[in-house]
Amino acid sequence: MKEEHEYVIRKNKSQIKRDMMVLRALGKRMRVLSATQLEALPIGDQLRQELIKGKNFKKEALRRHLIFIEKLMRTEDAEAIAAALDLLDKPHQVEVNNFHEVEQWRDRLIAGDNALLEELLARFEGMDRQHIRQLLRNVAKEKLHNKPPKSFRLLFGYLKSYQ
Repeated sequence: MKEEHEYVIRKNKSQIKRDMMVLRALGKRMRVLSATQLEALPIGDQLRQELIKGKNFKKEALRRHLIFIEKLMRTEDAEAIAAALDLLDKPHQVEVNNFHEVEQWRDRLIAGDNALLEELLARFEGMDRQHIRQLLRNVAKEKLHNKPPKSFRLLFGYLKSYQ
């Protein structure tokens, strides 16, 4: 009878060290955040308390504390924490992206994209189809008569209110 040996596949030592360096870098980034910003992160209470406690440590104590934070972070979702930190670091970029998305919606609606209108109506409850169509008609009239783009702005504001 033939014996089968099952080998456990595990990470090599270098990969484990690289992973720990990533966790340590995340710990350093989180260390400078305020308590309210730490509340917004998807981390456990013990890790949050240790980050708050470690703000005043110097040199060697800080190094040891970062190693301890790294150990606590092994049980946390590092990717979710990194994504939340990126959002905290770039709130303006999120606003700009939302602004561009609303601009694209407006431009596509003016170009006659009815599929987008249906998608928006399904996505946002309470959006008024009749009001949007009236604004689109007014935009066309304003372009035709070379008037100031009042309805153009109103349409943008209406779409932005649902963003």
